[in-house]
Amino acid sequence: MATTLVKGGTVVSSTGSSLQDVLVDGERIVAMLEPGSAVLGSITADTIVDATGKYVIPGGIDAHTHMEMPFGGTQASDTFETGSRAAAWGGTTTIVDFVVQAHGQRVQDQVALWHEKAAGNCAVDYAFHQIIGEVTDESLKAMDELIDEGITSFKLFMAYPGVFLSSDGQIVRAMQTAAGNGGLIMMHAENGSAIDVLVQQAIARGDTDPYFHGVTRPWQTEQEATHRAVMLADMTGAPLYVVHVSAKQALARIAEARNAGQNAFAETCPQYLYLSLEDNLGARGDEWGAFEGAKWVCSTPLRSREEGHQDELWRYIRTGDVTTVSTDHCPFCMKDQKDMGIGNFAKIPNGIGSVEHRMDLLFQGVVDGRISLEKWVDVCCTTPARMFGLYGRKGVLAPGADADIVIYDPNGHTSIGVGKTHHMNMDYSAWEGYEIDGHVDVVLSRGSVIKNTSGYVGSKSHGQFVKRSLSQNLI
Repeated sequence: MATTLVKGGTVVSSTGSSLQDVLVDGERIVAMLEPGSAVLGSITADTIVDATGKYVIPGGIDAHTHMEMPFGGTQASDTFETGSRAAAWGGTTTIVDFVVQAHGQRVQDQVALWHEKAAGNCAVDYAFHQIIGEVTDESLKAMDELIDEGITSFKLFMAYPGVFLSSDGQIVRAMQTAAGNGGLIMMHAENGSAIDVLVQQAIARGDTDPYFHGVTRPWQTEQEATHRAVMLADMTGAPLYVVHVSAKQALARIAEARNAGQNAFAETCPQYLYLSLEDNLGARGDEWGAFEGAKWVCSTPLRSREEGHQDELWRYIRTGDVTTVSTDHCPFCMKDQKDMGIGNFAKIPNGIGSVEHRMDLLFQGVVDGRISLEKWVDVCCTTPARMFGLYGRKGVLAPGADADIVIYDPNGHTSIGVGKTHHMNMDYSAWEGYEIDGHVDVVLSRGSVIKNTSGYVGSKSHGQFVKRSLSQNLI
């Protein structure tokens, strides 16, 4: 097998940084060596990658993506091919996508469909979560069966009545099943019934612009649902992972549960760290007018900067109460997709495209002094691997691990925007104009260079399905 030596760089882990060379044989890392080690004198690598002056980190793991996801009469604009290629550009070497089971669908049929969509069409490795959109005896039985298939996490919804929402009783049944089989319950925590009333009232008043998407999903609806999810998980003994947390009050509830020793975990996303109700959902533009804010419609919604959610989320990353930073990558174009909601914000497909930019945006947090270098690697690479049963193979640079390696230049620069850094299948960028004080130079996936300084050099069939074990991050 071909050997590769990544030399001269500073290897950054979740616990520290040091000068080390990384030796790769085929698809795996076989040695971590001190620079100038005598062992290197006996090795002639087929390829040498110079990382002098740069950081060498594990490939990023985006544990929350929705490629080709059906939503509101359309589907996410990124296919597995385009979305995974964009991930590769941005230093993410593994995605965990959601298989969707809606009412009337069999879980096993949907799993087969997602395998069909992804197989041979991924530039990076991939795994699956399972959305349980209808809790029945059959779907609960499927939860047990999927554990053996390497799908060990199950998402439920407290929002979207008539589409995905589960009653508290249904949630209890699913949590009991997870407590029994070792699976992880993932929760979209918003009070969907209350939100629906607020939405209907806003539309009746004529408040139809995207700004009101945020106003009708106030932080209280997120905090209340999060509290309910925490209590039901505590009652049943199921581990709980609350996805895309955006409200500081919801995070405070999760932190309280964690301090009490409960297996409760929070995920947030770059949009909740940087964007806001006022600046984005309330934006106006020459082309779209007040509908400009549709570019940033997602659920949970962007929160008010005046209320201080963004700063608090960064703080919760530092304290460890935010376990991972994923993207909830669910992109839609403005034309022929988001514009379905002109005159009625409730019809705007919910989603933001970020899979290409997560690693950069979080590194900017390092530059700005919000998080440490090690915390960057922790929330983007290592803890996602532990959280979702991938650690040892993914999320770490160590002998025996997959050679998923990113060489990141802290002295480089990345300009984000259409026509600059933008490879997602969208007609706009949610991050237009953002400037990053760093750059993804080289990306290796299982030992193969898929992105270098000349650009993307991978193939759409490189990625493989990865079976996951049970979570490795529980107390």
